Amino acid sequence: MEGYRKNSHTVYDIKYHVIWVTKYRYKVLGGHIAVRVRDLIRQGCEARGITILQGSVGKDHIHLLLSCPPSIAPSKILQYLKGRS
Repeated sequence: MEGYRKNSHTVYDIKYHVIWVTKYRYKVLGGHIAVRVRDLIRQGCEARGITILQGSVGKDHIHLLLSCPPSIAPSKILQYLKGRS
């Protein structure tokens, strides 16, 4: 059962591959903006109990591989992260 996470009544291994893109794929996520977005995403995930397994910030998109508890819907995860960043 290595790799599984546990709560009081559940055992789970939920992973989501998330990609989101800037409007019109404008290349605006460079330099200090990329660092700030990365920090905001990390803070948001820590606050919600979400683990970032892998992630990268490109010039016009963000890739994340997230592991999260079953109590949080994928739509709520993205709503929270995109709202904070």
